[in-house]
Amino acid sequence: MTTTQAQARQPAPAADGRTAAGTRARHAAGRVLATVARSAALFVPVFLVATLVTFALRSLSGLSPARIQLGEQATPEAIARVESQWGLDRPFLVQYGDWIGGVLHGQLGASWTNGADISTLIGLGLGVSLSVAVLALAIGVVAGFALGTLAALRRTTWVDRVVTGFVTVISVMPAFVVGIVLVAVLAVGLGLFPSAGYVEPGQGIGPWLAHITLPAVALSFDVVADVARQLRTSLVAAYRENYVTGALVRGLSPRRIFFTHVLRNGLGPTLATLGLKFPSLVGASVVTEWIFGLQGFGRFANDSAQSGDVPAVQGVLVVSIVLVVAFNLVVNLVLARVTPASQRGV
Repeated sequence: MTTTQAQARQPAPAADGRTAAGTRARHAAGRVLATVARSAALFVPVFLVATLVTFALRSLSGLSPARIQLGEQATPEAIARVESQWGLDRPFLVQYGDWIGGVLHGQLGASWTNGADISTLIGLGLGVSLSVAVLALAIGVVAGFALGTLAALRRTTWVDRVVTGFVTVISVMPAFVVGIVLVAVLAVGLGLFPSAGYVEPGQGIGPWLAHITLPAVALSFDVVADVARQLRTSLVAAYRENYVTGALVRGLSPRRIFFTHVLRNGLGPTLATLGLKFPSLVGASVVTEWIFGLQGFGRFANDSAQSGDVPAVQGVLVVSIVLVVAFNLVVNLVLARVTPASQRGV
């Protein structure tokens, strides 16, 4: 073989590497598209059924903007006039179709109680609740991962028992009790944090964090407990697998075994747990928002339900469904990237 022929053959390995990299990229893009398609296929029927049920319940309940605006002593003529102004004298499916069309354009309608734009009202409350929920989730993930990993690495020792006992205790502590204790000790007693209120991030990151830290800590206890317990169980199970035994026989270091084999295979159930936690943090924090004086999404949903403001309740439902689907989509994308089994298509 001449020198010229040998040089001509040299670029082939680089070309093969580029081909392999392109194949892997296409496979990764295919997994992402498949995950998005599955989420979309789930979102559409859930959304339609949930909104249809809400409309049906409204019709069965007898709630009307006329009852809210005119009172219980309103005459039938006055009630009919107000309902006609709101378009409630039209067929059910026509009302539903008009409302869905507005939702697809970002319009959730007007409130029965004050006529305000529901999209604006929800946006104001959702910003507060998302701030608290994201920080609570971050605290829960960091603390839960640390505790769960520590318990798994020191399994069957006194460290494992202490962590398990601590996690069990905080899992049964209601968020409102934790919130009251935090306000009494850290806000009123020590003066380290404000006891109530909310500050927009645009007015300063420091004041914003100071106002959302205590409610976030109060909400994070349940996340810490669930993440720690689930991660410990998954990691302990992963350590018993044959691939870990094989890695030990090959002489791999404990650090490499943990990060390369155990952690990646044990993350799946924990990430799936987080997919359910974040939406609940946003919507189920009514009592916590009352304690800390926050006008959040949960408090808005509760007030709307108590006042019989059906369009506001429907708007809350739509936003809740979008939050659940969007966050679960993010979790599924992370699972497809991190978990080895999902990359193999198992």
